[in-house]
Amino acid sequence: MKDDAVYLRHIRECIRRIEEDVAGGRDQFIASHTIQDAVLRNLQTMAEATQRLSDAAKARHPEVEWRTIGAFRNILVHNYLGVDLEQLWAITQRDIPALKRAIVLMLEQRA
Repeated sequence: MKDDAVYLRHIRECIRRIEEDVAGGRDQFIASHTIQDAVLRNLQTMAEATQRLSDAAKARHPEVEWRTIGAFRNILVHNYLGVDLEQLWAITQRDIPALKRAIVLMLEQRA
């Protein structure tokens, strides 16, 4: 098992990439399969990394919906044809900022 800090930094990096990819706005996201693919890949990788965090780390941050993130990862991997772009966009705007705050806090608490 790796140290939680490794996964937390990886999650933070995935979030940074998602933010960078969606910086051009919704219309650019909807129009570009390349941007969609990049966002999907980073969401999937990020969600996978959250599942590798220790139970203790997750327990210290119950405000994060860890199970929902894991379930979302399963949808991305196993039901990829059913992924709704509008939903993905909403996740990048609504859920990613809150997760980023929690991850940054978790990293700060480890310092």
